[in-house]
Amino acid sequence: MGDKGEAIVVGGGIGGLAAAVALHRHGWRVTVLERAAAPGEIGAGLSLMANGLRALDALGLGAAVRARGRADTPGGLRDRTGRWLSRVDGPQLERMLGTRAVGIHRADLHALLRAALPPGALVTGARVQDVDPTTGEVRHHHADGTTTVRGDLVVGADGLRSALRARLWPDLPPPAYAGSTAWRAVLTWPEPLPTEVTWGPGTEFGIVPMGDGRVYWYAAVTAPPGGHAPDELAEVRRRFGSGHDPIPALLDATAPEAVLRHDLHHLAEPLPSYVRGRVALLGDAAHAMTPYLGQGAQQALEDAVVLGAACAGGPAHLAEALAGYDRQRRPRSQEVARASLRAGRYGPQLRNPLAVAARSTLLRLTPPRATLRAMARYADWTPPAT
Repeated sequence: MGDKGEAIVVGGGIGGLAAAVALHRHGWRVTVLERAAAPGEIGAGLSLMANGLRALDALGLGAAVRARGRADTPGGLRDRTGRWLSRVDGPQLERMLGTRAVGIHRADLHALLRAALPPGALVTGARVQDVDPTTGEVRHHHADGTTTVRGDLVVGADGLRSALRARLWPDLPPPAYAGSTAWRAVLTWPEPLPTEVTWGPGTEFGIVPMGDGRVYWYAAVTAPPGGHAPDELAEVRRRFGSGHDPIPALLDATAPEAVLRHDLHHLAEPLPSYVRGRVALLGDAAHAMTPYLGQGAQQALEDAVVLGAACAGGPAHLAEALAGYDRQRRPRSQEVARASLRAGRYGPQLRNPLAVAARSTLLRLTPPRATLRAMARYADWTPPAT
């Protein structure tokens, strides 16, 4: 589509790579500065919902992602005894949204996004130190010293602890602890499993099947921040090993070195804008949220597609384009972040026994169609026309 200018993307995660692909497809020259020494992603999976898949369709990657991952086999929500609180009617949900969710390893999604970029676009081992929102100059440190590059557009996709966000909004509080710590792991599993979540008092255990016979599980508990155990898998077994099938068997089949543990954080004070000068933030840098709606990656993919479409006219119309991006993305993504925080507080973070019992009763009595509408609310999104 022609050469429309230079875009510097800071951060090579899902949002940054997707933004680079979107801008490249609209004719921009793109450079992605990634602080890690080698491309890759932590050993965990994710479930791509309808909005994330539509964003990937808009990037020309939807078919490849569906082929690499595994179409969702909906199960639903259980209590800690294994009793179903809510079942998901997969075909009906698919009719509502037009597609099934897909479980995929993050490393596989990263690889597909990287492959869609031109050779040399991804620069690893580049630690960004400063950005000038007026000139678009980005200073980064690397093995050979310090380099300053300039972009007509700078995309801040550098995650939860975003250096660009801290530089441009220095008075904004840092990310806040969300009240829970989480473990994650991926393993090979010999038989099909449904996608399901189990809630207990202050606990959650989720199962997401992925492609190539792999399964991703995650577990979370309300706890003080900063906790660590000498053997994290043993700690997960202590807390969840007496749960219903197949949780004990999944934990028994997990290698200890495969288990990751991270405290959950979010931006408690929303940004007043996602744009400053030539810089646009997206993904966790703009709206880091809790994982209780499964929307973190989906919102980053939406950001990327909307930013690419807004900037399709090139640098000549950048101010207007970025204002349009902020106008489209900030209200929706911040609404999703607020809803995810509420979902955690009234869902897996709820600990009072009477409140947990009342919630379980309410979930069992909720009509299935109402549950489906609630699930579809934030996944029902259509990419902008360009």
